[in-house]
Amino acid sequence: MFIDEIKIYAQAGHGGKGCVAFHREAYITKGGPSGGNGGRGGSVILQADHDLNNLIQQYYVPRLIAKPGDGGMGKGMDGHAGDDLIIKVPCGTLVWRLKDTTPAIQKKMTSPDDEDDDDVEPENPLFKTGTGLRPVIRTAGGIPAALEVDLSQEEEFDNSAKPIEDKGELVADLTTHGQQFVLCKGGRGGLGNRNFATARHQTPRFAQPGEPGTEGEYLLELRIMAEVGLVGYPNAGKSTLLTAISRARPKIAAYPFTTLHPQIGIVEYMPDFKRLTVCDVPGLIEGAHNNVGLGHEFLRHIQRCKVLVLLLDMAGTDNRKPWDDYKQLLKELELYDPALVEKPRLVVANKMDEAIAEKNLKQFKTKIKKVSVLPISAAFDQGMEKFRNTIRAEVEKHSEEVSPGKK
Repeated sequence: MFIDEIKIYAQAGHGGKGCVAFHREAYITKGGPSGGNGGRGGSVILQADHDLNNLIQQYYVPRLIAKPGDGGMGKGMDGHAGDDLIIKVPCGTLVWRLKDTTPAIQKKMTSPDDEDDDDVEPENPLFKTGTGLRPVIRTAGGIPAALEVDLSQEEEFDNSAKPIEDKGELVADLTTHGQQFVLCKGGRGGLGNRNFATARHQTPRFAQPGEPGTEGEYLLELRIMAEVGLVGYPNAGKSTLLTAISRARPKIAAYPFTTLHPQIGIVEYMPDFKRLTVCDVPGLIEGAHNNVGLGHEFLRHIQRCKVLVLLLDMAGTDNRKPWDDYKQLLKELELYDPALVEKPRLVVANKMDEAIAEKNLKQFKTKIKKVSVLPISAAFDQGMEKFRNTIRAEVEKHSEEVSPGKK
C-alpha cells in the first residue's frame, strides 16, 4: 500500500511538576527547602530518512504523543526528562500545520462576549471542566431531548478540490537525509520550592506546575525526489520504458491504469557509476488537474523533478492523435502548476516499431514545430542508449544552472 498523504495529531510531553520538600537530617535542625525541579517533556521530532519511500508508518500510528517529564523529588533531586519521540519520514516530506477546525459555536462558549464586563470571570486554561465544550441540550418532561444548534455559525459545504493554500501553513520541507524538525516542543518542567527561598521567606511551601507541551494537527505530504519524471497518457509505455532503463519491475499490461501509484527506478551508468532517479507517475487524462482519474493525486510527485519526459504513443493505439496528446499534457501541467511548464522537458515518441508510427511522426513535426522529438521503442529496446545519455545530459545541464556558486 502506497501512502503519500496522511493527517496526524502530535502532542509533546507535559513538563513535570516541581516538588515541595524540606531537608531533614540528624543534627540539622533547619535544613531548609529541598524540592527538586520537574523534568521537561519529550518533544515530537520528524527526521528525514532516504531508506523510506512512503508514509505507511504514520497511516497505522497517526497519533504521535511524546512522554511527559517526571516530577521533582526531595533532597534536591530533579525529575527525569521525557524521551523525545523521533519519527522517521521519507525525504521530500512536506509538513503542513492544519487550520483550527473548532466549530464557531464552541469558540463562542469558551470565550465571553464582552471582555470588559467585570461580572464575567476570566477563563483559566489550566483548569477546564469536562463539560465546558458540550453543546446545549434542551429537555422538557417526557419530550425527547433536542440539541440546540446555531445554523448561522455553520460554514457552507464545499465539495470542490481545495488548492494547496487551504492545507494550512507550510512549516517544514524535509529534503536531506538526517534533517530534523521539531514538530511539537516539550513543556518546561516546574521549579521546586528550593528556587523560591529568600532571606525574608525561607520556607516556601509552593512549587511550579509543569508547562504543557505544544500540540496540533498536521498534514504530512510526500513529494518524491527524482531527477526525471515520466509523464504521459495511459498505455503510452511509461512502465515499459522504466523497465528498459532500470531494474524496476512495475506491472505492465495491455489495459490503461495498470500503474496505480508512482514507481521509482534507478538508472545506472557503468563507466563512472553515475545514478539517476526516474519517477513514473500514473497516466494523465483530460481533467487530471481537477481530480479526474489518478492525475490529481500524483501530479505533486513531479514537482521536484529536474527534467520532465513527455512520452507520446506515436502509434495512436487508443485512437488518439499524438499531437493532441502533447497539447493536452501541457495544458494539464499548466493548469495544475504553471511552474511545471517552465521545467526542462524532453519529448519522446514511443512505439516506433508500429507501421503507422513513422507517418504520425511526420505529421507531428508538421503540426508541432520547433519541438525536437526522440523516437524510441521501449518494448524492443530501440533507442534506449540514446535516451539514457540524453536524460543524463539534461539533468547535468540543469543542475549546473541552478547550483549556487557555479559560474
